[in-house]
Amino acid sequence: MAEQTMVAENARRAVIEIDGVAKTYKTADGEVPSLRALDITIRDDEFFVIVGPSGCGKSTLLKMIAGLLPPSEGEIRIGGRTVTRPHGGVGIVFQSALLLPWRRVLANVMMPVEVKGLPRAEYEQRARELIRMVGLEGFEQKYPWQLSGGMQQRAAICRALVHNPQIVLMDEPFGALDAMTRERMNVELQRIQAETHKTILLITHSIPEAVFLGDRVLVMTERPGSIAAIYDVPLPRPRTLDAMGNPAFIELTRKIRRHFDSPAAESAAAAHL
Repeated sequence: MAEQTMVAENARRAVIEIDGVAKTYKTADGEVPSLRALDITIRDDEFFVIVGPSGCGKSTLLKMIAGLLPPSEGEIRIGGRTVTRPHGGVGIVFQSALLLPWRRVLANVMMPVEVKGLPRAEYEQRARELIRMVGLEGFEQKYPWQLSGGMQQRAAICRALVHNPQIVLMDEPFGALDAMTRERMNVELQRIQAETHKTILLITHSIPEAVFLGDRVLVMTERPGSIAAIYDVPLPRPRTLDAMGNPAFIELTRKIRRHFDSPAAESAAAAHL
């Protein structure tokens, strides 16, 4: 059974191909390396999580995938096409919901539809379906200040999905939430991904969050970021919060944490202070 599952995983088509991608920023004080050459393939309908220390280039990589930054070296392909500029194939969720305070929930969710000039009637129906799916039905005409932090992030997820992107990029989306709300949002995000079958690339500093959500977890080194390891997560779906007590969950979180507890990691961290 495990071998059949592995074959099925490998049979998924590649959606994001990161081929020798590196990034160096040019500043007045000289060149600042952010990312060493990375080779990563992310598959269709995969929940791929990147975990690593602050400043290791995680957000830089996300911006390059979205076409917001050019790589210094290498190539990024989405669906086989090289990314050279911002493109419509992704939805993005940031740490802050970034909802416009003067627009109601439905109007905020519809923002990408307006920007892209898509048919309003067709996509408003989709927006309402997404709002219902994330449990915000009845809040369509509320303003962001009338929502809790978790509800605002639900609206932001709807906004990222409304134009039906192939890929959703998430940069520490629950980092500003309290621990209990964050756990609930992890369960909710897992359900949304299962229902929409989107390819999700999520960045986090939380090792338990990475293991709970991910099909695979990429561990990055200190800056300039490179790949320390990529782990398959051997936990069945759907996952409840009880999965955090599973011995496989505990062992994998320990294994990932050891990357950051090692003397080499501590020395690298001290060197960047």
